[in-house]
Amino acid sequence: MHILAISGSLRASSTNTTLVRAIMRLAPSHMTFTLYEGLAGLPHFSPDLDGDEPPAAVRTLRQQLQSAAGVLICTPEYAFGVPGVLKNALDWTVSSGEFSDKPVAAISASPLWGGGENAHASLLLTLKALGTKVPEQGKLMIPHINKKLDANGDISDIETRQALLTLLEALAQTITVTPNK
Repeated sequence: MHILAISGSLRASSTNTTLVRAIMRLAPSHMTFTLYEGLAGLPHFSPDLDGDEPPAAVRTLRQQLQSAAGVLICTPEYAFGVPGVLKNALDWTVSSGEFSDKPVAAISASPLWGGGENAHASLLLTLKALGTKVPEQGKLMIPHINKKLDANGDISDIETRQALLTLLEALAQTITVTPNK
């Protein structure tokens, strides 16, 4: 079962990207992952560019979404919402529908106590507008993320590890019961 993993951060030392990589290592063997690395290369969304031949970076994103059985999104919070680059990527799929009925797990992670709660709410609202299937146990906010990863970038907190395994199981179950398009 192939999952496209998306970090909402462009920062080279992002804890969200580190967390995504840790999740990829933690996942059961029946799940394979591709880390989407094109976020910075997407042009600003414009309906004028979204015609028969959208930009190459947009075509790549859409192809990766189409070939994935599910998507895992992990985002920090910027200015009480999702980072603009992540929202931009999601905007590129509104008219093309790659997220329609797509199983998705949504994570926000923050060094602060709230766990990126505003970003999480914003992400879930956008995913709802896109018609995704986010299972109830496929939603997770992780506060104090910087204290839950060790020096190797692995998840050192037992409760966080268990919550992520539950999230992955919920995503896998949603994929299993969702008909392929």
